Amino acid sequence: MATVATGFQAQDAGANWVRLRTLILLRWMAIAGQIAAILVASQLYGLDLPLGLSALAVGVSVVVNLLLVALFPENRRLSEAEAFLTLLFDLGQLAVLIFLTGGLTNPFAILVLAPVTISASVLRLRSTIALGALAILIVTAALFWHLPLRFADGRELLIPPLFVFGFWLSIVIGILFLGLYSRRVATEMRSMSEALLATQMALAREQKLTDLAGVVAAAAHELGTPLATIKLVSAELIEELSDQPDLQEDARLIREQADRCRDILRDMGRAGKDDRHLRQAPLSAVLREAAEPHLARGKQVEFGFGPMQDGKPDQPSIQRRPEVIHGLRNLVQNAVDFARSRVWVEGEWSERRIVVRITDDGDGFPPSVIGRIGDPFVRARRTEPEPEKRPGYEGMGLGLFIAKTLLERSGAELSFANATDPFLAPKDRPERSGAVIEAVWDTANLVAPSTPGGLGENQPISE
Repeated sequence: MATVATGFQAQDAGANWVRLRTLILLRWMAIAGQIAAILVASQLYGLDLPLGLSALAVGVSVVVNLLLVALFPENRRLSEAEAFLTLLFDLGQLAVLIFLTGGLTNPFAILVLAPVTISASVLRLRSTIALGALAILIVTAALFWHLPLRFADGRELLIPPLFVFGFWLSIVIGILFLGLYSRRVATEMRSMSEALLATQMALAREQKLTDLAGVVAAAAHELGTPLATIKLVSAELIEELSDQPDLQEDARLIREQADRCRDILRDMGRAGKDDRHLRQAPLSAVLREAAEPHLARGKQVEFGFGPMQDGKPDQPSIQRRPEVIHGLRNLVQNAVDFARSRVWVEGEWSERRIVVRITDDGDGFPPSVIGRIGDPFVRARRTEPEPEKRPGYEGMGLGLFIAKTLLERSGAELSFANATDPFLAPKDRPERSGAVIEAVWDTANLVAPSTPGGLGENQPISE
């Protein structure tokens, strides 16, 4: 998963997030609002505005929009620099209008928030800081330098200084707050989107592996008969060619190669068709299958299964769904990664619930992040390099997110806790001292449905 995450981050660094058409439409809306505000202020309220200069400022924005429409296609996406320059132009044009129309006595000065908020949502932090600082500089300059608003009879529109200062302060606070808020929300949305994409890729990979295993199994079954025929004929040739050692040796070679083909196919697939028995398995079998890739990594993995107080002695047969197997496999991988020497995988069942609990003897989850475990790109364990861990392992926080997402998709409820206080000295810790991850399903969501009259006839796998 580290490779996938790194690829996402590289893509994010150079991604084109904003369409030019979006900013053009927003600018047309701003132009319409500016024209309406100027006309209403001058005609309805009788304010003496510098109409020529104001019209020039709005006209420049109109000309720029028309040029962009004529020169670039509608579906063009802006690069980081292009989007920054576009928002910088909008901020500069708005600053000119503010200086011409009363500075901070103009209530529309609050619109300087718009370019900063857009930048915080789609651009890098460096660009957002630059636009935010420029916006604060503009409203601060407008506090001291601006053309005053005057009525037609020459009277100046006077606003109490305390009110003007409060308006300036509210704009500055709005720039900072909305910028940080938009940035945080947009960053979390992008991280979640990338992590969900990684989850879909992991699930698709698991599904492809399952389908491939079925195809290989079908091939092994179908090739069994011709290989048996080749072996039988080669055995007869060996007997008949006893007086021709060279040809007899060739016949033995044919039989050996047929046996080798049989062994290879047997290793690649265990069943012959899309066996409906493979769609479900006892709880213990599914858990062992999920943990199988991590059983030979130098840590002891112990399994334990048993009914709860109101559970039946027989294990439930559950569905072998790819998301369940892959999610549990990620949980076991996380436990093996951070365990000192032992991992416990336990399954319990009752009439209403099925519980899977994975515990290790490591250091556990840090208390500072235990409430955020399962969020993408949150490292949930201590990542000091240890010889027994996977070579080149780098925790990206996606493993537990993928496991949590896939298992919750299957109807599970996950909880994360520590078996003991992680700050205890090693000699004071119990045997199970590390993290405890528990997944709980309603029985109806996981148990394989019973089919009257048996499972029916196996269906061949389509080509």
